[in-house]
Amino acid sequence: MSAAIPKLAYTVDEVTAATGIGRSSIYEDLSAGLLKARKRGRTTIILAEDLAAWLAAMPAFGEAA
Repeated sequence: MSAAIPKLAYTVDEVTAATGIGRSSIYEDLSAGLLKARKRGRTTIILAEDLAAWLAAMPAFGEAA
């Protein structure tokens, strides 16, 4: 039995599905420089480490934004 290979990068649709955060919000944060992305042709790719950092930087529930 082989170990699963962790995913290194996600498309915007995959980030939306994994987080429940809408495409518009993701693209707003990309434009604002809050979330980093790469381009491969026309595809926007978000590295797993950048996604984790973006999520970790969000304020906790009850904290001021």
